[in-house]
Amino acid sequence: MVLAAVAVVAMVSAIGGLSLVRFYDDQLVRQTEAELLSQGAVLSEVVAAELARHLDAPTSYGLVATAARPRAADPRLTPLVPMLRANDPVLPAPPPAPPAAGPADPAALATGLALSPLLDEVSRTTLAGLRLVDVNGVVVASTEKDAVGRSVESRVEFQRALTGEAVSLLRERQADPRDSPLEGLSRSNAIRVVVALPVVREGRVWAVLLLLRTPMTLAKAVYGDRKSLGATTLVLVAVVALVVLGLSIVIVRPVRALVRQTRAIARGDADGARAIARPRVAELAELSTSLETMAALLDQRARYIQGFTSSVSHEFKTPLASMRGAIELLEHDFEALSAEQRRKFLGNLGADVDRLTRLVERLLLLARADIATASNATTDVDQVVSALAAPRITVAPSSERLVARIPADALAAALAHLVENGLAHAGAQATVTVSCARLGGTAAVDVKDDGPGISEANAQRIFEPFFTTARTTGGTGLGLSIATALIKAFGGSVTLVSRSPGAHFRITVPLAPAERR
Repeated sequence: MVLAAVAVVAMVSAIGGLSLVRFYDDQLVRQTEAELLSQGAVLSEVVAAELARHLDAPTSYGLVATAARPRAADPRLTPLVPMLRANDPVLPAPPPAPPAAGPADPAALATGLALSPLLDEVSRTTLAGLRLVDVNGVVVASTEKDAVGRSVESRVEFQRALTGEAVSLLRERQADPRDSPLEGLSRSNAIRVVVALPVVREGRVWAVLLLLRTPMTLAKAVYGDRKSLGATTLVLVAVVALVVLGLSIVIVRPVRALVRQTRAIARGDADGARAIARPRVAELAELSTSLETMAALLDQRARYIQGFTSSVSHEFKTPLASMRGAIELLEHDFEALSAEQRRKFLGNLGADVDRLTRLVERLLLLARADIATASNATTDVDQVVSALAAPRITVAPSSERLVARIPADALAAALAHLVENGLAHAGAQATVTVSCARLGGTAAVDVKDDGPGISEANAQRIFEPFFTTARTTGGTGLGLSIATALIKAFGGSVTLVSRSPGAHFRITVPLAPAERR
């Protein structure tokens, strides 16, 4: 979520920045258009009033206005709303206006002569180019004196304005050597805003006002607002710094703590391997907890291997020492020993070899059990239990079919070890009973013997590897360890239910999903 939030902020910032630049460009163009429309609206009223003084028949003067003027909710209002955008089509710069083919309209010419000083005064203040054009396209007044008497009849903005439409458009602007640097008044933009406003009275177009102004460039606008933009930039830098600081607190510091935790695990430092206190991010908290659990399991496994290795070494040393002693006696005193003594020593050697063989076989079984992995194999528990029937072994299958999620050979091997332990330790005349039943979502297999049971002290250690009370008769102390490892690998457990009278062990294994209810 944090990374997603950062990506969204970065994307929004980039898109917002581009949009802001485009919006700023649009605003500069519309600001210029709005200025020209405002000037034109005022000048249009002045021109209409002056032109009316020179007309004998105002209702028949000019051309009929066919275009509808925009209106607001109030029918008395005819607003002129700036609509240009910086990415609107830009028309090429018009060629120089040619001399008019005919004379200007007398009334319009008189109006132009009367208003020329006003246009000049307005232009000196607003820096806009202003032209008054009669309905024939002849310029009768202009802030550029060489434009008077020339014709703009062919220009598209003039033709549209003759219909009574207020026209705003963009045209290309040629670079001017008089363009000033950032702090100057002149505007060095490559486009120019052109507004053509018809002077409409009595539903007829009496004249057209052409207004031109170059919009401010983005660079000049930014330079003009450099103080406020500088302050905004400082605020943005502060926000970015806070975001970076926040990310450092939320992500970087916990990650560094995780690095320290992993290094502590590598060194075997138990204190440093503990989960970090305030990770702040759920995924980092889960990772840190998993590392702590892994370190604990590795430490537990290392201690188990250390103890297991020590026990294996001890179990092997005893028969090996006995075998070495017997071999040395046979080597050095073979002639002095009687035939009976020789047979006794050879019998001891054979017994020790058998014990070592059993130890190796059980260790291999234990290793396989430790690395056994869960599978989707299922087993009919009753069939496995029924197969154990033999002298001194009584089986009691369940009253219902129990299908457990464990391979048949794994369950059979675990039960065989429990039954073997019962027969070996309960006494020569003891019997073992094996029964099974449903226990919640598991199949429970009980193995009971009718022997003297297990002492309280021994009951605390019976699941330890190599612990046995029958070492003299060949016991290895690995039977219960193997059975426990086999059942645990498939999600089950082996427990001592009761130690007397008679030992009572229980194996529980999960039922197959289809058998649960």
